[in-house]
Amino acid sequence: MSEETVPVTVHILEKEYRIACASNHRDGLVNSATLLNDKMQEIRSSGKVIGSDRIAVMAALNIAHDLLEQQQHTTESTQLEQQIRKLREKVDVVVNETKQMEL
Repeated sequence: MSEETVPVTVHILEKEYRIACASNHRDGLVNSATLLNDKMQEIRSSGKVIGSDRIAVMAALNIAHDLLEQQQHTTESTQLEQQIRKLREKVDVVVNETKQMEL
């Protein structure tokens, strides 16, 4: 069964965009548009980048950079969790062997 598609209006740099999306993705779309608008406003207000196209590209690059950093952090955390789990397993083995030797 397909999800109902609804029109959603978002505002980015004072321009209005109507976008069709699944009704259960509406909040995510609105939050994404808000994030993009905020990032673009921040770049525009810095005065270092002129032109909507360039501002959009810089905002996209900044957001992509943040995403990649988060993914890297998640990967490192997962690897650390795996190492901790392996160490716990080794400790459990040693503790169990020690308990058996005491019996």
